[in-house]
Amino acid sequence: MEAVAGLGSRMRRRLLGGDAEPDPRFTLANERTFLAWIRTSLAVIAAAVATDAVMVDVWPDAVRQGIAVLLLAAGTAISASAAVRWLAVERALRTGRPLPLSPLVPMLALVVLLGSAGALGVTMWQDL
Repeated sequence: MEAVAGLGSRMRRRLLGGDAEPDPRFTLANERTFLAWIRTSLAVIAAAVATDAVMVDVWPDAVRQGIAVLLLAAGTAISASAAVRWLAVERALRTGRPLPLSPLVPMLALVVLLGSAGALGVTMWQDL
């Protein structure tokens, strides 16, 4: 059993760096933020599925599938970025460095902007 505990300890040091244990409140806040990004990712992926399934009569197939693929890619990227961000913040907490900036917020804003502009453009184009 000690060998397993030692393996976990070595892996934690290797992944997270530093030997200092941060205040548990900060670690738990980091985990809550990670889970919030995962929820956002799942919502974007659900929007991709809904777009492809529900908007059949609203938009042409190519447009509908393009928007669904864009949303699916965004949801996947948000999920991956959330994991990278969690690890970077956890490392910063353990080594006493400043917290890194998040690329997630500008990326999500860009996806929403592009998706909204695309949906608006297609809807207006169909009404002509």
